Amino acid sequence: MKRNHLLAILITVVLPLPLIVGQHSAHKTESAHAAFYPPADIQWKDGPASLPKGAKIAVLEGDPAKEGMFVMRVRVPDGFHIPAHTHPKPERVTVLQGTFKLAMGDHLKQSDARALPAGTYGVWPPGMVHAVWTEGETIVQFHGMSPWVINYVNPADDPRNAKKPQ
Repeated sequence: MKRNHLLAILITVVLPLPLIVGQHSAHKTESAHAAFYPPADIQWKDGPASLPKGAKIAVLEGDPAKEGMFVMRVRVPDGFHIPAHTHPKPERVTVLQGTFKLAMGDHLKQSDARALPAGTYGVWPPGMVHAVWTEGETIVQFHGMSPWVINYVNPADDPRNAKKPQ
């Protein structure tokens, strides 16, 4: 009888331990790679030279300048404008705050721009000519495959071509 009792304890308590420990370890491994970015903890830096002055960016994942997947946020002041430009890869945008006014194709006037309020998601194909204006401080999240590149239609609009003070 004692032998059967010990066998029952072994089967119900001791044998399942590796399974329980294994599940716990797997859970710890998965959560060790999680990353969270509450708005108050996001580190904003000056935007790249390819964007007009006043833009701030926060790279949340990947590197927009290198091959691979990336997620970045761009924060710009009220009235910010990005002149007509294109991107060599699809652009995926989520408006988080403010209003992102987007004009596409042949109608690149602010009066023809579509107002995209906070909560809007948009995607457009590579090579689509578009221009942007903002209403209110605006935060937009970009995500996709990098490198993220902006090509201005008019080279004179490209901030990288601006004359530097001597």
